[in-house]
Order: sequence, then structure tokens, then C-alpha cells
Amino acid sequence: MEQFKLRAVGKICVDGKDMRVALNKEYIPALINLDGFSYVNVLWWFDKCDNFKSRTKLIEKNPYKNAPEILGTFATRSPERPNPIGLSCSYVTYIDYDKGIIGLAYIDAINGTPVLDVKPYTPSLDRVEKPVVPKWCSNWPKSMEESGDFDWSTVFNF
Repeated sequence: MEQFKLRAVGKICVDGKDMRVALNKEYIPALINLDGFSYVNVLWWFDKCDNFKSRTKLIEKNPYKNAPEILGTFATRSPERPNPIGLSCSYVTYIDYDKGIIGLAYIDAINGTPVLDVKPYTPSLDRVEKPVVPKWCSNWPKSMEESGDFDWSTVFNF
């Protein structure tokens, strides 16, 4: 099996409602000219699921209401997966170039989560005009903006 070497470029910091990416000092120059992008894609490591049991789980039983009884891991956003990589598209609230901070409106990662990479969101590469999804999730919000007001408790079984 091929091995890859990943390095955290920073971590997620959550203090109450304040959420941000705090870059490691050596990666601060990578922020140059990130200003002007309203969203970033943050790739992060589900470090709490980096264990044999979580990495070998390939089937999810009934994670979503109205979904099929069994879903393969790749049909979910479960943290338990062969490579515990998370991906979040987040709204940028501010950038502190001196401290290496990217302020975020929200991210679905916990305090201390290792960040693997940050990429600017660009509609030409990241937006799909007319995505097709299975019927069981077709009533979910059509955008991140709508997701904030959506009652997600009607979706998940956990």
C-alpha cells in the first residue's frame, strides 16, 4: 500500500462563536493575496476518527432519515472513512496576515482539529450549476446560505 506524508499547516480554533484557521508560522506566507475570496475550502483531518475501527468502516447503517437503510461510506460525509479527511467550504470573515489567521463564519470541525490545506473557493471550479442528488436528500438546502436556517435535526438519525 502506498504511503503518503501529510503535514498539518495549522489547526482549527473554536472559542465560543469565534471560529478560525490558525496557520503554523512557516505557512503564513501562503496567505498572500487570499483577500478578496469570500469563501475557502478547508481540508482537515478527523483526528478523533484516526483509528483502525473508523478507517475500516465502509458501511453506514441508517445515518439519515428518509435515506436507504445502508449507505456506503463514500455516499456519506461520515468522519469514519479509510482516510479521515474532512472538507468544509467556509465563509471568510477576516484575514490577519501578521498572525496567520483566517476567520470563519462557521466550520464543522472541533477546536484543535489539524488543517491539511486551504484553497480559495472559485465558482469556475467549485460550483456545479445543476447538481443531481438522490431523492432521499433532494429536500436538503440548495446552498450554504440556505443551510444556516435549515433544521438539520430533521435529517440526521444521531
